[in-house]
Amino acid sequence: MMGGTIITRLVSSLLVVFGSLVLVFCILYVLPGDPVLSMIDPASATPEMIENLHKRLGLDQPFYVQFGHYLAEMIRGDFGKSMLNSEPVLPKILKHFPATLSLTLASTFFSLVVGVVLGVLSAVHRNRWIDIVARLVGLFGISMPTFWSGILLILIFSVYLGWFPAMGSDGIETLVLPSLALGIVGAGFIVRMVRGSMLEVMGEPFIVTLRSKGLSEKIVMYRHALRNALIPAVTVIGIHIGDLMAGTVVIETVFSRQGIGRIIADAIMARDMPVVQGVIFFTAIIYVLVNVLVDISYSLIDPRVRRTG
Repeated sequence: MMGGTIITRLVSSLLVVFGSLVLVFCILYVLPGDPVLSMIDPASATPEMIENLHKRLGLDQPFYVQFGHYLAEMIRGDFGKSMLNSEPVLPKILKHFPATLSLTLASTFFSLVVGVVLGVLSAVHRNRWIDIVARLVGLFGISMPTFWSGILLILIFSVYLGWFPAMGSDGIETLVLPSLALGIVGAGFIVRMVRGSMLEVMGEPFIVTLRSKGLSEKIVMYRHALRNALIPAVTVIGIHIGDLMAGTVVIETVFSRQGIGRIIADAIMARDMPVVQGVIFFTAIIYVLVNVLVDISYSLIDPRVRRTG
């Protein structure tokens, strides 16, 4: 039964990926401006030169013809070539993806550790000082824009203290500040989610039964209550990873990291449509795969999901 649920989820995920592909192509198609003008000098370009480039790139074709060619290339794994330097898009993405992946994983790890720990402590010690601190951290995290937190971290830990480099993507030390800037936001959401879930679970009848059997408070809280409280938190974590992938556009620009977020920011400014389409399609695939893994992880956390799947 669980296998059928996974297959259904995979099919729906493919539809999501296809929908994102169509949406991105349509948005870029209707954007004002001519992408050919970004490839040549408009001052010295002749109408014949511009027309020839349109024909060579297939931009003179109707919408459905352009989309058909684009879809066929994507199915074959051909993401096209950059309009600026004719560099293949997919190898360019794969070259810079490790920098974005390391940033996303480090930010997720920080969010999980801080969010789960503070969320549990906040629920267990409700209305005490640790609860107040945890709620303030959660409020601060979800209220702070990533670009502002990135600049603030650079000023404190790079400019004033000189502990970490402000720019670059080589070495672990360049990963600390950008991962903190991204992770603070996720930690804020996870703190609030875990705290609310824990408080709800702590009021369930089975918690009272476990206590009446003489189990210690630690076993009740951390083995039984936490396991049930993590189910809604896992959903937030899966969504948060997708948000992190999107947040790398801002953070990689602030910290001058050479990841796919920086690639798409530069491509948008240059109207390099094959790169923009390729990065968004690649990111959509990663996002969908992460959410499929999140759905599968439900069965590992809660056996009831396996029985009902």
